[in-house]
Amino acid sequence: MDFETVGPEEFGASLQGIGLNLLVRDVKAQVRFLEAVFGMKGHQVSGDFAIVSYCDQSFQLHADHTYGAHPLLGLLPEAPPRGAGIEIRLYETDPDEAAVRAGAAGGHVLAPPADKPHGLREACILCENGYAWVPSRPLTMDERAALS
Repeated sequence: MDFETVGPEEFGASLQGIGLNLLVRDVKAQVRFLEAVFGMKGHQVSGDFAIVSYCDQSFQLHADHTYGAHPLLGLLPEAPPRGAGIEIRLYETDPDEAAVRAGAAGGHVLAPPADKPHGLREACILCENGYAWVPSRPLTMDERAALS
């Protein structure tokens, strides 16, 4: 599917499994952050909406104002963090590299890169909208042995 040209009906009908749709204050700024820190790609980016691709997966960003009559809009906090309680895990992004890029892109490294006993090296980075992005990669055999 060509994310640059697909129409709303075709895109909507193609969605399967679990979908992720994030409400953000500024779609274009959020896309710039995701591209700069995690190497994602924004498609059909406007002030209202974007499709974002990561590896072979996609998700959507919508601006707050596009949810006009939606009951969720009234539950959004005025000040961040708005994404408390959700981690968006990026299993194919080096956490050390993402943590270095985060500050320049307007993010905040909440937890620096660290080797975890569940077999991953990961960090936790908050974007300006308060969502927790967790870039990670599998530990090498040497890194696993060092945890023991």
